[in-house]
Amino acid sequence: MPAPTADAIRTATETLSQLTEHLRENPGLDEALALMEPLLDEYTGLPMQLGDSLRALARAVLAHPDIPNRTAVHTLVEDLRTAAWEQTDQHTLHYTLDNLRTLVRSVTSTEAGA
Repeated sequence: MPAPTADAIRTATETLSQLTEHLRENPGLDEALALMEPLLDEYTGLPMQLGDSLRALARAVLAHPDIPNRTAVHTLVEDLRTAAWEQTDQHTLHYTLDNLRTLVRSVTSTEAGA
C-alpha cells in the first residue's frame, strides 16, 4: 500500500468540512445518519482511526534515532498516547447513532399510525 500524502489527508479533512457544512443545512435525518455512519463505525470509524494514527505517530517518534532531548520527547509522546485513548474512547458514539436511528424510526412509525 502506498504511503498517503499530505494532500490526500487534506482532501479527507476537506470532505469532513463539507459534511459539517451540509449537516448545518439540516438535511433529512435519514440522510444525516447515513452520512455519519461510516465516521462512527465501532471498528473503522474516525475515533478508532485517529486513535490508532496517534499511537503510530508516538511509536514513530520514539523509534527515530535523531530525536534530541529524549526526556522532552517522552513527555510529548505521552501526550499523544493520552489523546489516542481519549479519541478511541469515543468509539461508543456508534451506539448513540443506533439509538438516534431507533428514535427516528419510532417517531416516524408513530406519525404514520396517527
